Amino acid sequence: MEQQKVDMFMMANISNFQEDRALIIREKLLNESDDRWAMLSSAQFKSPTTALILSIFLGSIGVDRFYIGSIGMGIGKLITCGGCGIWTIVDWFLISRATREKNYEKLVSIL
Repeated sequence: MEQQKVDMFMMANISNFQEDRALIIREKLLNESDDRWAMLSSAQFKSPTTALILSIFLGSIGVDRFYIGSIGMGIGKLITCGGCGIWTIVDWFLISRATREKNYEKLVSIL
């Protein structure tokens, strides 16, 4: 892929990925062919900020986990009412990282 497209992608989406993986993502994108660009540019990544807000307000019923695509964990939180509140509080600190991990997994599956 040409460098300008990669730089645009990185500027628009870097907040959706972990900072320590930025160089890895950039290198992977530079080594990919242009035919992946259409699929990559149409990909929708989940916002860690939105996931955190959902976790704060609706985390006890698992909405935050459903949002990022962790259906099993969302069902677990729903059934246990967020682990009687403990799981909900722990997720306030973990959900942003989990969202970035899911976004990275999605990116790797596209590439």
